[in-house]
Amino acid sequence: MTAQATDLEAFRSTMEHRRPSRILFNAGFTPDLERRVREHIGGGDIASHYGFFRPAGLDIPRPVNLPPLDYSKYWQGQTLPEGTTFDAFGVAMVPSGFYHFWGYVSPLRNAKTLAEIEGYPLDDYSTWDFSSLAKQVAGAHASGKVAVGWVGHMYETAWQIRGYEQFLMDLIEQPAWAECLLERLFRQNFARACAFARAGADYLTCGDDVANQRALMFSPQIWRTLIHSRWCKLWAEVKSIQPATKIWYHSDGNIEGIIGELVDAGLDILNPLQPECLDIDAVYARHHRRLSFDGCIGTQSTMPHGSPADVRRRVQEVIDKYGRQGGLIISPTHVLEPEVPIANIDAFAAACRELGS
Repeated sequence: MTAQATDLEAFRSTMEHRRPSRILFNAGFTPDLERRVREHIGGGDIASHYGFFRPAGLDIPRPVNLPPLDYSKYWQGQTLPEGTTFDAFGVAMVPSGFYHFWGYVSPLRNAKTLAEIEGYPLDDYSTWDFSSLAKQVAGAHASGKVAVGWVGHMYETAWQIRGYEQFLMDLIEQPAWAECLLERLFRQNFARACAFARAGADYLTCGDDVANQRALMFSPQIWRTLIHSRWCKLWAEVKSIQPATKIWYHSDGNIEGIIGELVDAGLDILNPLQPECLDIDAVYARHHRRLSFDGCIGTQSTMPHGSPADVRRRVQEVIDKYGRQGGLIISPTHVLEPEVPIANIDAFAAACRELGS
């Protein structure tokens, strides 16, 4: 009996658009659904139970002598709801009372000067030690795993720090403010991405939700000038360091009009390709020779509202249309929400295992 290909072997075939021995697939869950799935399978590791693709995440340790950034001055004299936590960028995350969703309170929402944007505490990665990354990559490869580095967001992190409405207004009324924050976040992402590439990471994950269900959140020109231009620089540098390192980019919504520019800039893997927002057939027809897909299974349609048979049919359709010659990782287009029947999760994994072999 022939041994099953490792994740690393299957990933490399997929990215080279060669017919893989098996199509990789994965899914994520909201906490409540994850708890119920774990009970359903009798405990243990969910990914192993279903056969999910789980790459090895590369970790950049914080220097032991470097204290955490102090954001306390931005919250002095303010009362925040019970249960509020703070993310790594000092943004307050307020419980919404609705499953896994949070309300954001932005520390720079009341900023009055550009100097406040310039002086906001952000880590400088130029002095950090990245020497452990190569060993992490080697360890992942030795065990047949794919090594992945999380680069980060730019637009999403920027609006969370500044405030959603405030940042969108900055893009139009005072673009120097928006550009300052984006550039500072770009420098962080650039340092991490280059370190991952030098270590030989198989792919890097990054992205920004720049679209809603119908269109971009802002004009294409603003996107090109302030946001995409920075991803172009970062991706080009990664490719110059390690051409084999793939770029994975996420944006929800209808980004059909900018996919060509993303591919031209060096994008290798697009996620999540929401069937409720995009004509995936058209995207495939235009770009499949240079682009791999990660996603395609609707979380606003098939997974919550379909039957197990519907799920199986959709998996079959996605494989037949987009995956027979590589270039496909199958996944739901977002984390699975509490209303998704567990029977549909079982059906999804079973179909991927059987039909993707």
